Amino acid sequence: MERLLRPKEACQLLSISYSTLLRWIREGKIRVVTTEGGKYRIPYSEIKKYLEKRRRQGL
Repeated sequence: MERLLRPKEACQLLSISYSTLLRWIREGKIRVVTTEGGKYRIPYSEIKKYLEKRRRQGL
């Protein structure tokens, strides 16, 4: 089972604001899982994918 992160944790790892994370979710740039209560959870693989992309681009 893959580790799911809370939005706050994802923002910290990605060094982005919560509003940026929400925008990326709406734009489909980052995949999320929605809990039964309607809360977002971000798969750790999505974080790794973004960080790897940023590393390749030298950012």
